[in-house]
Amino acid sequence: MHAIHETDVTVLGLGAMGSALAGALVEAGWRTTVWNRSAGRAGALVERGAVEAASAAEAVRASPLVVVCLFDHASVHEVLDPLVDDLAGRALVNLTTTKPEQARESAAWAARARIAYLDGGIMAVPAMIGQPGASILYSGSEQVFRTHGALFEQWAAGTYFGEDAGLASLYDFALLSAMYVMFAGFVQGAALLAPAGVSAGSFAAMAAPWLTAMTGELAGYAEVIDGGDYTVPGQQSLTFSNLGLFVEAITEQGVSAEPVAMVQRLVQQQVDAGHGTEGFARIVESLRHPAPGGRPSAV
Repeated sequence: MHAIHETDVTVLGLGAMGSALAGALVEAGWRTTVWNRSAGRAGALVERGAVEAASAAEAVRASPLVVVCLFDHASVHEVLDPLVDDLAGRALVNLTTTKPEQARESAAWAARARIAYLDGGIMAVPAMIGQPGASILYSGSEQVFRTHGALFEQWAAGTYFGEDAGLASLYDFALLSAMYVMFAGFVQGAALLAPAGVSAGSFAAMAAPWLTAMTGELAGYAEVIDGGDYTVPGQQSLTFSNLGLFVEAITEQGVSAEPVAMVQRLVQQQVDAGHGTEGFARIVESLRHPAPGGRPSAV
């Protein structure tokens, strides 16, 4: 085995994202050891200069920094739990998508094993790694984040949120929630226009600038939510925001109105609770105070 240097790095997991992460490091000149649970994934990386380890244990022992990008929380511990002795004294960066509480559990597990733990949420698709516009959110060990900052920059712009290992995941889920609901709204519009012979591509050309312009309203909504006063003048009222007509029109076209209907339920809950004259941002209260079972409720 070669002598270990501070610039050595190991990547466990060679799915689409893990391969992109490892490839960016190889291209940037880091001595990169790779391992994957199923064989046959490392060939292209080895041709570019990576070293394939015969086992996860061998891969871990090859580097002071171990990056894990596997399928889920369970798979991370399936691979790493038998390797706690090998990982002790090393830095571990977990870029597997996990829930905040799972990230905190992994951080506690790492602390007991004397492993410096940093959790990360990747705000990019594999093709974006190493390109402008990609970002990765980190929380956990500040020392790991600072020590290996130059390496992390090979992947994406990095933002550190503090020692609470669950915060990166929390931000990740918040940002992705906003993205998926926006995408669902776009798909809703595409489905609505399709029977009229309008292609999704034509609709996208119109929707992209419209939605981009609407993001300028986010700061205003944020100010209202942070201030907690939904009666501030200038807000669009909940009564005016009633989307019942939208739901009817979409349904009459033979299309499911589910994405818009979800928003309408939140609006109606607040109207029914007597808040119809207050601003649209008040629907956050239905989300903050869900009824038993996770359903939103009016407060």
